[in-house]
Amino acid sequence: MIKQYLLSPGPTAVPERVMLRMAHPMIHHRTPQFSAVFAETRAMLVQVFQTAHDVLLLSSSGTGAMEASLANLCSPGDTIIYVNGGKFGERWGEIAGKYGVHAVEVKAEWGDAVTVADIKAALAAHPQAKGVFVQASETSTTTDHPIREIAALTAGMDGCVTVVDAITALGVMDMPMDAWGLDVVISASQKAFMLPPGLAMIACSEKYRNIAASARCSRFYFDLETERRNQVKGKDTTAWTPATSLIIGLNEVLKMMLEEGLEQVYARHALMAEATRAGIAALGLGQVSRAPATSATAAYIPESIHGGDFVRFLRDKMGVTFAGGQGQLSGRIVRIAHLGYHDVFDVVTAISALEIALNRFRYPVDMGKGVAAAQAILVGRFPEA
Repeated sequence: MIKQYLLSPGPTAVPERVMLRMAHPMIHHRTPQFSAVFAETRAMLVQVFQTAHDVLLLSSSGTGAMEASLANLCSPGDTIIYVNGGKFGERWGEIAGKYGVHAVEVKAEWGDAVTVADIKAALAAHPQAKGVFVQASETSTTTDHPIREIAALTAGMDGCVTVVDAITALGVMDMPMDAWGLDVVISASQKAFMLPPGLAMIACSEKYRNIAASARCSRFYFDLETERRNQVKGKDTTAWTPATSLIIGLNEVLKMMLEEGLEQVYARHALMAEATRAGIAALGLGQVSRAPATSATAAYIPESIHGGDFVRFLRDKMGVTFAGGQGQLSGRIVRIAHLGYHDVFDVVTAISALEIALNRFRYPVDMGKGVAAAQAILVGRFPEA
C-alpha cells in the first residue's frame, strides 16, 4: 500500500467534511433549496474577497474567469497591458490575441516580481490601455507580484482598471479587494478553496462595469452582466447550468474558513510557507523566486537529476504528488504547495519525502536536516504542554 499525499499547487486536497457534504443526494439547481445555498455561498464569498461588490460564480476553470474579465472589458482593437512573468502571465497575452485586443507585454524575469516602475512606464507609453492584467501569485514560478501598488497606479485613471488573477492567492494571503483598489479579482475552486477543479469566482468594481458597458468583444457563456442578472437580482442562481455539487462544497469550505477566522487562515499559510522554505534551504536547494509566494515554493533540482523523473518517482513510488516545472523551467524544478487543506504535518511530509527522493537519486543528503529546519519553525504552532 502507498498512501497518497496531494501536495501540488492545484488541485489541492479536499477535506473529508467537504467531500461528505458533496456526497449528499443531488438537488435541482432551479429550486428554492439550491437558491438558498447559492445566496448563502455568495454572501460568504464577499467576506473572503473583502469587498462590497458582488462575487459571481462561473462553472469553469480559473481560465474561464480570466477570459471573461478581458472579453467583458474590451472591444477589438483596444489595448491592454499585461505582466508576463511565467506561464500564467503569458496566458493574458494569448487570450487577448484571440479577441483582437492589442496586448502590451511587461516582462518580468521568471522568479522576479514585476517592478512598479515598469508598469508606470507602460501606462505612460499606452495611456489608452483599458487595463493592467496581472497575477497576484504566478504559480509557475511561485512568485508574488505587487498588486496593491499596481492598483494605485490605475486608481486615478478614468478608463483603466487593474485586473488580478488571484487563483493561487485568494484565501492564502490578506488581499482586501476594496481597500487595495483592485478592480477585478479572480479565483478558482482547486486551490485555497479546497475543492475539485471546475468552479471560478470573479468580483468586479463599479469602475470596471462602467468601462465594460461599451465593450464589443463577443461573448455568450462568459457574459458577466447576464450572470449578474441571474445571480444577484433576486434569482439566486446562475444563467446556465451550475456546477451544483461544487457550489454546495464551496458552501462548506467557506464555513470552515470563517470558523477558523481569516486572520488565522492567513497566519497558518504564512507559517507553512516559512517552514517549507526553511526546509528546502537547509537541504541546499536553490529557490526559484526572489519574491516568494505564500501559496507554494519552487526549488531547483540538482543538475544531476531530471526534474520530470524526480516528480514521477515521488508520485508513483512514494505516493507524494508535487508539481514539476513549466516552460523554460521544465525538468529543472519541483513545486511544493502549502495552501488550502494544509497544516504542520503536511510540511513535514513534504520535506521528508524530498529528502528520501534525493537520497534515492544518489544525491548526498544529510537525512533529517531539512525536516529539522522546518520543525524548528513549526513547533511554534503548538502551545507549551
